[in-house]
Order: sequence, then structure tokens, then C-alpha cells
Amino acid sequence: MSNTINKRLRALRGFMEEKELHAFIIPSTDSHLSEYPALHWASREWISGFTGSAGTIVVTREKAGLWTDSRYFLQGAEQLRGTEIELFKDGLPSTPSIVEWLTAELGKGENVGIDGSVYAAKEAFSLTHKLNMKGLHLISDYDPFTSIWHDRPEIPKNPFFVLPEKYTGESARKKIARICENIEKEGAESLLVASLDTIAWIFNIRGNDVKCNPVTVSYAYISKKETVLFIDPKKLTSETSEYLKSEGITIAEYSKVFDYIANIKTSVCLDSNKVTFKLYNTIPDGIRIVDTLSPADMMKSIKNETEIQGFNNAMERDGVALVRFFIWLEKAVHEGNVTEIMIPKKLVEYRSQQKNYVGESFDTISGYGPNGAIVHYNVSQESSLTIKPEGLLLVDSGAQYFDGTTDITRTVAVGPLNDQMKKDYTMVLKGHIALSTAIFPQGTRGSQLDILARRSLWDNGLNYLHGTGHGIGHFLNVHEGPQSIRMNENPVTLQPGMITSNEPGLYRAGKYGIRTENLILTRHETTTEFGDFYSFKTITLCPIDTIPIIKEMLAPEEIVWFNEYHKLVYDRLSPLLTAEEKQWLKTKTNEI
Repeated sequence: MSNTINKRLRALRGFMEEKELHAFIIPSTDSHLSEYPALHWASREWISGFTGSAGTIVVTREKAGLWTDSRYFLQGAEQLRGTEIELFKDGLPSTPSIVEWLTAELGKGENVGIDGSVYAAKEAFSLTHKLNMKGLHLISDYDPFTSIWHDRPEIPKNPFFVLPEKYTGESARKKIARICENIEKEGAESLLVASLDTIAWIFNIRGNDVKCNPVTVSYAYISKKETVLFIDPKKLTSETSEYLKSEGITIAEYSKVFDYIANIKTSVCLDSNKVTFKLYNTIPDGIRIVDTLSPADMMKSIKNETEIQGFNNAMERDGVALVRFFIWLEKAVHEGNVTEIMIPKKLVEYRSQQKNYVGESFDTISGYGPNGAIVHYNVSQESSLTIKPEGLLLVDSGAQYFDGTTDITRTVAVGPLNDQMKKDYTMVLKGHIALSTAIFPQGTRGSQLDILARRSLWDNGLNYLHGTGHGIGHFLNVHEGPQSIRMNENPVTLQPGMITSNEPGLYRAGKYGIRTENLILTRHETTTEFGDFYSFKTITLCPIDTIPIIKEMLAPEEIVWFNEYHKLVYDRLSPLLTAEEKQWLKTKTNEI
């Protein structure tokens, strides 16, 4: 594979020379700035062999580098081995930024290329400024992969389907009316949307153009005068065409979005983090642009009562599947015939037996021992370990159901543990409980709560470098903004109806990884003379392994939360289980 990668880099350099480019930057995104792009836009993976969801490749005429975050340091090093691409560990003080590196490698007046159709407008503006400061020029006109990637997959043309209102809780017509009201509050007359999950939510449609993400490739323009969905006609059926028209939605060909936007007369609201440089630059001169967080994204993040009930129902079915999976796992490990690569298949087997199951919400992470320390480990035939009856196994998985999306991580003892493993496990659990039990005033940002999940680790000189929590879509993307819980500042406040993950962890390279993840619903807790206060309700239903817990490290109130959570798990799941499964769950949820 390394020889193939180096050959592809030579082809790119040939293109660069022809276009008088001295460097080219390749992000992970597509024309909709998706975290997980359809295969047509998997250019960064094709040119490098790196499969992580986040990372940027930079190629000059002589060198190449991959910038990626801490989740992928180990994976990046492994997948780049044998290629000429150097790994740059983004976020570390010693790592130069892409612009710093380019400044050192290039001479003044030289050209840096990007494909403006896959680069966020806001990032491109910032990059242009930084390069100009260093005497370098940004060229955004070229997509080299149209010529050097000879067997490039086409843009997906899969039909989409309508998600009934019994699952969504609100019609597309009503959502569009609310969006128009919020656009006016922002001082604009229209909204431009490129994000696939936002479009799917607005119009109550779902598709299968992207693995694990039930979205359909499209653009949208919304105003009081006209709402237009730009989509390939091959994706339409008579049923979906009639549905869209009945909701007051005009249908236009996918590629016509540029012609349409080039002729708009209304002021437009958009998020330059969510619209490409090319699309942004299509807006006519003189049209007022309101660049802000999309009102539709904010609306989507606050689940309505129907969506919340759907999540609760999906959690019960997912919990039943997980109980059956962990019963199987215990027996299989004891018999000595289970490997990491078997785990994703078994999870699909048990989940697919549940009502409303559609598919996985992401590729399962099943990391045993040292592989558990790779935060976004992707098991393969070559890397798959046999799970021995000793140590820790980390399983991070999720499912898509018509009525909700799940994401859960459990770290389980598959045999004897040493004292360090138990101490680490308990510290992570303490952080998980601290966030689960938080009460906080209206207006609180996730970055203000993040310390709760890390306090126990920080007290011992330990840390994890990924975020603590991300938003979850309703039968949509498993990673959903705009809210988050992480050290990085994010101005979006946590509001009732938001569903977010709670997933502190600890990773010892070459030894093991630990992560405990549930999904939490923000809800109103109380109102005092100091205002409204919110709290979290844990909605994931699955036992947390008690074997690695050092009870003496837990405060009395932490033990109370843990026992109450396990009682909730048993009460909700046991009516749905066989007698044997119920007995297993009873044992796993006994008070500590």
C-alpha cells in the first residue's frame, strides 16, 4: 500500500507542477463539509491511506505531512508507515501549524492550492490572510482528483425516503415556518444550507449516501417566498416528489445551486463554517450576508417531545441487544474463541433483531489491551487480537433506529486486572458520575462543565485529549453540533432538549484504554431567585462493569448515583428479557 500512496503523491505533484502550485492542502471534508464524506470525496484517504475522520494532508513538491488530533496519533503513525508522509501531532506545543510549516518549506510568492468546493469558507478566509502575511498566495480553483483519481466513485444517487411525523414530531412545513421566523430575528431574508444532516432534519427525509449517516446529498435554500431543495433527480421517486411538493418545497437539480445562488436578491443567513469557499463566493456582490450559527442547526439540537420519547424507546431496545451481546461475550471469552473483529458483527446481529433497527451509527471500536489505547481504533483482519481471559476490553458502538440514534462505550474486565487498571477505571467513572450529576445555571457552556469529568484524573496528573461530549442527532449523525462538552471554548450554551454524550476516558499507550460513555439529556432542574438551573438525565440503559471498581475511591453520593442508575437499567430492561437474561442483568446491577 505504501508504494501505491507514494505513486499517488507523484501524480498529485505532476498536477501541481502543471498548474504552477507549490503546495496543495487536502482536508477530510466534502462539498457539504461533512465529518464523514461519501466515497466520491474521500480524497484525503485516497492520497494518504489514513482512514481517521479528522486530518489534513499537505503536499509540497518535495515533502508531505498529515496533521491530525490526539484521537488518531497511534492510528496515523501505523497507517502512514512506509509512505513519505510525515505525521504531525496537532495540538501539541512542539507541532508547527500548517501555515508555519508551509512558510518554512516555500519561498515568497509561491502558490498554495486548495479545492474551494470542499474547503469551509471561514477556514479559507483565515488561510488566505495567514498565507498573505507570509508572502504566499492561495489558489482555490482546482480539484486535482478529477484527473489523477481514475476510478473515483461518482456522487451517490441513492433514493431517499420520508421519515414519518410519528417519529419526527413536526412537519417539514412547520419547521420551515419556524426557520423563517428565526432568520428574520437574525436580520436576514433567507437561509443557505449545505449540511446534509440539517437538510435531512428540516425536510424530514433520510437516505443512505454516507456510511452510518442516514443523509442524502443535497443543498437547500429557504425563504418566505420560496424553499428549494437542490438534489439529483435520480434520487427522487414519485412518492418523495409528491411529498416535497405537498410541503411547499420546490425541487431543483443538484448542480443548479450555484446558478441559483449567483442570482439571489435577498439578504442571506449562513454559517461560513458550514458553507464551502466556492459556494460562499457564488453569492453576488452587494448581497448582505449574515454569517452566524445556523438557526436550523440550533433548532435541530433541541429535541421535541416525540424525538425524546423516540430516544427513550430506542435506548430500551439497544439495551436489550447489549445485554444479549455481553452475555455472549462472557461465554465466548471463557471458551477462548473470540477476537476483536468478531465483536462488530455480533453487535449488529443482536441489534438487527430489534424493532426499527436501520444500521450502525458508526464503525464499532473494539479494542482489547493495547488496541484499546487507540482512541478511534479501527479493527482489521491484520490488527485483530484474540481476547484472552485477562485485562480490559473497550467497546464503543452505536445504532441507528427510525426513532433514535445510540452511542455507548463500555470497558469491561474480561479477566484478572492489576491495581493500576482498577484505579484508572475508577477515576474515569468518578468523572463520568460528576458530569452526570451536574446542576448548572441557564447560560452554561459545555467548556465550563468539562472540568467535572477530568477533575479526578487531573488530581493525579492524568488527562485525555479528546472531548468529553458531543451532540447526538435524532436518527441522524452520531456527532452533531452545535453544543459540545470539551476543553475548547464553544459559545453555544446547553439547553433543555439537547442530547449529548458523556464519555471521559484514559489511555495508556501500548497497555490499555478505558472509556465509559452514556448519553445525557439536558433538562430543567429548578428555578430559584438566581434564575433557572438545568441538570442531566442519563438515557442510555446498560450496566457499567463493577468488577474494576475500587469502591473505597468513590464518595457516598457517587455510590448512590451508581446504584440508582443500575436500578433504572434493571427496571427498564428486565421486562423485555428472558428469565436467564433477567438473572444475568440482576447480577450485573446489584448494589455495590
